[in-house]
Amino acid sequence: MNHARWLLIASLAGMLACSSAAPGADGGALDAGPLDSGSDAGMLEGAPLGATWNDGGSLTFAVASEHATRIEVWVYAQPRGAEPVAHLPLTRTPDSDEWTATIDSIALAADSLAAPVYYGFRAWGPNWTFDPAWTPGSAAGFVAEVDSACNRFNPNKLLIDPYARELSHDPWQPQMPDGSVYGDTGTDRNKDSGPSASKSIALAPEVFDTGAKPGRPLSEQVIYEVHLKGFTRNDPSISRCAGTFQAAATRAGYLHDLGVTAIELLPVQETANDTNTESSPGNYWGYSTLAFLAPDRRYACDQSPGGPTRELAAMVKAFHDAGIKVFLDVVYNHTAETGAHAMLSLRGLDSASYYELSADGQGYVDNTGLGGNINAASPLVRDLVLASLHHFADDLGIDGFRFDLAAVLGNRCAAGCFDFEPDDPGNILQRAVAELPGEALIAEPWGIGDGTYQLANFPKGWSAWNDRFRDSVRTAQNKLGVVAQPMRALQSDLDGSPGLFDTGGRAPTASVNAVVTHDGFTLNDVFACNEAQDDHAWPYGPSSGGSSNNLSWDQGGVRADQEQAARTAMALLGSSAGVPMLTGGDEFLRSQHCNNNAYNLDSVGNWLDWASAPDEAAFTTFVSRLLAFRAAHPALRPAAFRTGTDHDGNGLPDEAWLTATGAAASSAYLDDPDQHFLGLWLDAGESGDPASSIYLAYQQDYLPLTVQLPPPHAGQAWYRVADTSNNVPAGENFAAAGDEVALGGTTYAMQGRSVAIFIQR
Repeated sequence: MNHARWLLIASLAGMLACSSAAPGADGGALDAGPLDSGSDAGMLEGAPLGATWNDGGSLTFAVASEHATRIEVWVYAQPRGAEPVAHLPLTRTPDSDEWTATIDSIALAADSLAAPVYYGFRAWGPNWTFDPAWTPGSAAGFVAEVDSACNRFNPNKLLIDPYARELSHDPWQPQMPDGSVYGDTGTDRNKDSGPSASKSIALAPEVFDTGAKPGRPLSEQVIYEVHLKGFTRNDPSISRCAGTFQAAATRAGYLHDLGVTAIELLPVQETANDTNTESSPGNYWGYSTLAFLAPDRRYACDQSPGGPTRELAAMVKAFHDAGIKVFLDVVYNHTAETGAHAMLSLRGLDSASYYELSADGQGYVDNTGLGGNINAASPLVRDLVLASLHHFADDLGIDGFRFDLAAVLGNRCAAGCFDFEPDDPGNILQRAVAELPGEALIAEPWGIGDGTYQLANFPKGWSAWNDRFRDSVRTAQNKLGVVAQPMRALQSDLDGSPGLFDTGGRAPTASVNAVVTHDGFTLNDVFACNEAQDDHAWPYGPSSGGSSNNLSWDQGGVRADQEQAARTAMALLGSSAGVPMLTGGDEFLRSQHCNNNAYNLDSVGNWLDWASAPDEAAFTTFVSRLLAFRAAHPALRPAAFRTGTDHDGNGLPDEAWLTATGAAASSAYLDDPDQHFLGLWLDAGESGDPASSIYLAYQQDYLPLTVQLPPPHAGQAWYRVADTSNNVPAGENFAAAGDEVALGGTTYAMQGRSVAIFIQR
């Protein structure tokens, strides 16, 4: 090994232990050459966590740990199979949990090191004290695998920097059959993970052009949720690098033309997914994060150091240039290492601070179903999550975030329980609102276990996936005669669920409405499958763990009726107050062959099938015209909850709910499960809408009926915009702007199981 001259940024004598030992008690010989007291010396108070290139070419490493007694950084010239160039201890800043060290430019040059530099951390603590005789693979200093305070330090495990901007590779690789090197129990405890472990990468500073962020408010968004790889991996129009950030950028024009205003990507933070193949399926969706600030290298066409970050930024610019915002689905509630029971990063740096401990201190509280909660009460975790959000929002241009199992992030219980506290000004939920103005913050508002379902309880500034909207629409469409759901449920949810969200100054945008998401059936399958079929052979399965409560129905197996049901559901979604979201491929009725939990299928069975999209061109036309109609009519996108009162003095309320006869729908009517018609009349002029009125009619029952519309204003008439029934020829279910059909009166013969939409002008 060529030992260069390595410079610590602070004196070794200032190193503080977390235990009662004297400062420096865990010290030892530095296996990295002599120290230098050159011009780069000096305490760097409050250094940014992670790896930072400084003016003059020195490189500072900083990491946070409350309970460590010694941390070393190990530096490599190559990411795998190579001996470290050198290693050196970090110094703990007095009265702080921050540990830092700096390598001066001369030492870097002596070892021919320049950006990018590969590195990792090794950490010691009360359960494994530092012994100068220790070498990788040694048991020297070992006390216990885990002590009474849940310390799990193990210096044989090379650890990912929590603030790493990129990782070199996944811990588990197809060419590396032995994943036991990451284990910290039994005989695995003394295995050195250094040669195989993912290396953090110290990238050279770079400023990215991500274009101008579209200024459109959340009330005007239409979200398109899609898996980054699955979006283009099976796209015949892409000749190279399909399934990457680069390829996704080529679809910006398509989404713009469809009427989408925001793309929401399933997790693109680094996760262990390289081994997800037919022989070893498992982590396609990516809900198991390795590094909170690092884009997943697997999704980059350019996989050289810095390539994934540059490519993600370029993709963001392409979408911004098309007027489309970019939201990321982010996973902060747990990490990859708790589910795998492996020591990869936080678990080895300070398990007792970064994770919520069980009551006995020997394990973790798990409200995720994936191994253990992060400790959302810890300042270390809170700072890490906010740093990740700032990196993606400020450096890479991201416009918003959807938070997986977000209720865990509001848990103020540090050990042994769950206590959701949304109003704590220092927690992740409140800090995100305060520190990221203008960013969309969308919660998956639940977890697993008592107290974790918090749909309406997130702070002002947050929106939430409204599963009540999903269930109301599915029940109305698929459970007629099976579930006695009154029209009150659908009426409320089409109105933005004010009973849930109209508190604390919130707006209808607090409700993100969807009939389907990635997590379950596709839109097609909700109306084409009676139950989940997750036991298919590859490439359509097998999968496991899907819900048995899907509120689905195959419409008697009649394909025309399945498509009508999908049009009807989409019309209800596109007309609802709040923020509509569709899932990638819904616009051409993508199917997963009734698999409702395809989390593990990185296959043609799960990728969007663009070759088949023309077969459903009529449905795609319906969706695009629906979204164009929504965009053209602000009455469908209220910035505040409607109240049923007259705001402009024209004698009409902003909205009225009607029966098929044109009478006001009374409370008794709305609460009666035997009533199956619902009409919504909007005084659209109050919103500056080009139409003076909009009327939406929904007939849940199978029977046709004649609907009485309100009388039009003097000199105006009603025009039919849409009819989702099969009585209308395919491709004509939604009229293009200007091609609406004049009604010639105030009555309309409506078919069963359909929606009709009218405008008055």
